[in-house]
Amino acid sequence: MTSTKRHLRRGTALAGVLAIATLGLAACGSDDDGGSGGGSSPDDVQAALEEGGEITVWAWEPTLTSVVEDFEAAYPNVTVNLVNAGTGNDQYTALSNAMEAGSGVPDVAHIEYFALGQYAIADNLTDLSSFGASDLEGTYTPGPWNAVHAGSDGIYGLPMDSGPMAMFYNQSVFDRLGVEVPTTWDEYVQAARDLHEADPNVYITSDTGDPGFTTSAIWQAGGKPFTVDGTNVGIDLTGDAASQQFAETWQQLIDEGLVSDISGWTDEWYQGLSDGTIATLNVGAWMPANFESGVPGASGDWRVAPLPQWEEGGTASAENGGSALTIPSASSNKELAYAFIEYANAGDGVQTRLAEGAFPATVADLESEEFLNAEFEYFGGQQANQIFAESAANVVEGWSYLPYQVYANSIFNDTAGQAYVSGTTLAEGLADWQERLIAYGQEQGFSMTE
Repeated sequence: MTSTKRHLRRGTALAGVLAIATLGLAACGSDDDGGSGGGSSPDDVQAALEEGGEITVWAWEPTLTSVVEDFEAAYPNVTVNLVNAGTGNDQYTALSNAMEAGSGVPDVAHIEYFALGQYAIADNLTDLSSFGASDLEGTYTPGPWNAVHAGSDGIYGLPMDSGPMAMFYNQSVFDRLGVEVPTTWDEYVQAARDLHEADPNVYITSDTGDPGFTTSAIWQAGGKPFTVDGTNVGIDLTGDAASQQFAETWQQLIDEGLVSDISGWTDEWYQGLSDGTIATLNVGAWMPANFESGVPGASGDWRVAPLPQWEEGGTASAENGGSALTIPSASSNKELAYAFIEYANAGDGVQTRLAEGAFPATVADLESEEFLNAEFEYFGGQQANQIFAESAANVVEGWSYLPYQVYANSIFNDTAGQAYVSGTTLAEGLADWQERLIAYGQEQGFSMTE
């Protein structure tokens, strides 16, 4: 890797999701202009920036500290109060409580893509189209740009980063055991058998039931189990061919005991990545920083490859992680808030964040020679960004998260995740997950279809 400092990031690997983060249809926006931009224009944004003022930003992403410093230096009449209200779920709980109470809502909120829809559908986020966001189409890769639309024509945030997927694999383990690195998911299952047979201590990966990976794998396979059109929500995990294809393929690994039962992001998990007992990890492009900081002893052993394909010769990919900066509807200084998020996510702030190890969502940066030619010392000098950039360009279009995906993820281990700890099959678990999600949607006032 180059000498660039990189921050530890975990993408969407968050546990213990709180249902309080789901606002449903009852908690509809603020009393000003709902989710609209109130007719604001780029000229209004520029005028607000020149006039100056104060905004509050809730975010946990560490590179924003430098962005705020640079922004305030460029615009000395603006004060940005950067508040870490908690990571992921903790912030969503605080944000939901503030929105429900009608006070204490920040001007800018950091929200992961999978959670963005639940706030947009309840009119708790500002549509940024008129502010100038509609002119940014083509600035970002398809996955993040689609995500900030939240299943509608509005634009409810500007992408801050992305998580195009790749397969990280321990080259030394594959070489030692004489197993070919898989390029398809069928080959992946066979590689799991071969690795474990050659050394019973080695597992192809670790998985105890991860909703983020499950939905990403279905996404890559071309699945569309969730459809969202305003308050009309469709859920069809049982009839969606890609969802069933994933369940059938992954069930083989579960039945044959070929995946480790070590929970992710634990000391034992990091040890497994270090000593080679966990041989691959299929995850977002934000993962290198975690290898460098959490698995330093395996530097030089690991490499990066494209995600295994569902069809021979395919190039399809999906996102796993990533987040946006949004403007809550209750913000009292939306124009200045937009000036900040445009600076952070489409302006000079992007380079500040990249210099500190962030992974871009911007096409220009993903295509730059400096980015593509960067060598990762950890991965044996490999130019891994070339694989990540290709993955970003090949993310399958048309994916939708549920407008209550935070809740959906929170009950995954009680439904589909039971396949990892009981005799329930993954297909049966997905059916149970579907049933629970439909019932919850009906309770929240959505019009549900299968």
